[in-house]
Amino acid sequence: MIKTAPSEYRFTAPRNLGAVFGRIRPSGPFLWILPAGLCVLFIFGYSVVDLVQQSFKYQGDWVGFENFSLVLTDPLFRTAITHNFLLLFTVPILTVMSFTCAVLLFETRKGMKFYRSAVFLPYILPIPVIGVVFGQLLQLNGALNSALRAMGFESLALDWLGDPKQALWTMSGIIIWKEVGFGTILILARLISIPLETLEAARIDGAGFFRLHWQVTLPQLRAVILFYIINESIVMVSWVFNYVYVMTNGQGGPGNATVVSELYIYRSAFQNNAPELAATAALSISGTSVYDGSVLSSKNGDATFYLDPTSTIVNIDGQKVFRTTVETIDNPASAPQAMPSAAPSATPAP
Repeated sequence: MIKTAPSEYRFTAPRNLGAVFGRIRPSGPFLWILPAGLCVLFIFGYSVVDLVQQSFKYQGDWVGFENFSLVLTDPLFRTAITHNFLLLFTVPILTVMSFTCAVLLFETRKGMKFYRSAVFLPYILPIPVIGVVFGQLLQLNGALNSALRAMGFESLALDWLGDPKQALWTMSGIIIWKEVGFGTILILARLISIPLETLEAARIDGAGFFRLHWQVTLPQLRAVILFYIINESIVMVSWVFNYVYVMTNGQGGPGNATVVSELYIYRSAFQNNAPELAATAALSISGTSVYDGSVLSSKNGDATFYLDPTSTIVNIDGQKVFRTTVETIDNPASAPQAMPSAAPSATPAP
């Protein structure tokens, strides 16, 4: 005869395992995505740690904050950051244009699908295609200027991409032309989801076109508009590199008129063989570096960095970098005799 434990000590397995997992519902979804989250954290975490380590080294040697001093005092860095900042002014323009186009499409019942496709088409075009088309269209003797001259507007026929005063604004106009379609479709989708009863009630109460969309629809679009503003701000800070690289052949020209911070990072790493400065630039959101001539290392340093205004590129331990020279502290006889107080505008080496 088999004896069984009293009922108060007996364990009964649940018939439905879902009842067990149901008890951990608050953490259940997180457990499912935890492996993917750990993979992403490892990949990006390792990259960030390696980036930070490189920014404090040069050719494997610890240099402290010298790389940051080089980068943050670079006049080209200030130029690049200024260009990124100026491009941010296109975000309000994009937002207003996207909202306006979305409202007009919403009110246009006939042919809305055609107009919606026409507005969204530039957004899905590859950037190289846009670069080639506008590169030909906006030449000094291109189709646009030829049309302006034919209509008698000779004064408006400008060198849109070849004039340093016009190049950045021309490129911002091209970016607006491409990106406005995304905002239009995004806002239009939210407009369509607004109950028609709400709009009809506002019209019955006497709300006209402008009052209806300003006081009724706009407050319900705040979340979508905020998302679009954040997205386009990221584009102007980090994704604008694609436009600049394609339309200027990776040079940021004419001169430095369209140089942005991401282009400097790219050129530092791949064109100038200075991955440490590129890592520092990535952390500082800057580009190639020029220092103003002051001593950077006061102790335990192997090198002191100086500006050499007579050269475009010089050698650091046999590697070519921008307008900086290195003199060993142990050999003061070879140090430069005069240090300039201000750095001239540096032009990156090809």
